[in-house]
Amino acid sequence: MNMELTVLGVLEFNSIAVGYRSLDAMAKAATVRIVDAKPVCPGKFIIIIAGEVADVDAALTTGKKAGEAKIVDELFLPQLEPQIIPAIVGSAACEYWDAIGVLEALSVTASIEAGDVAAKVAAVQIPEIRLAVGLGGKSYVKMVGEIGEVEISMAAAVESIRKKGLLCSQVVIPNPDPSIKDFFLL
Repeated sequence: MNMELTVLGVLEFNSIAVGYRSLDAMAKAATVRIVDAKPVCPGKFIIIIAGEVADVDAALTTGKKAGEAKIVDELFLPQLEPQIIPAIVGSAACEYWDAIGVLEALSVTASIEAGDVAAKVAAVQIPEIRLAVGLGGKSYVKMVGEIGEVEISMAAAVESIRKKGLLCSQVVIPNPDPSIKDFFLL
């Protein structure tokens, strides 16, 4: 498998048991990297995979078949922005502190898609995408950069989730106080 993972697939289920069945089926169907797979609030299950286009597509197709009617949302990103996986797994670094943005969504997949869109349309860093753990099923994406870049990214990200009806809230904070940096960049 290509070490530079540029294709991402996500399935979000409203059943933990069916999520595990789909995870097993997906792992057997194709050679993919399981980026994350776990129960999340409130009683949902997420599967995030990466790999080559054909493998991710085959695994998603198999996972959807095994998932019956329990799929809440799904996502297939064939040209993933390289910042997204580190932001999901918590290994992203951040250099800027001119402006910050937080976008909150009502599904896991919505924040992943919003982060990908935000990073592609303007020069922002995506230090974190938090996926529903301890958030009542919601998720959020953080953006950092120059104020104009964060505003452009936020507008595009908001539009991508608003179309699905999954936008909860968003905020852009210009010139954030340095004392909140340690709390923002966990």
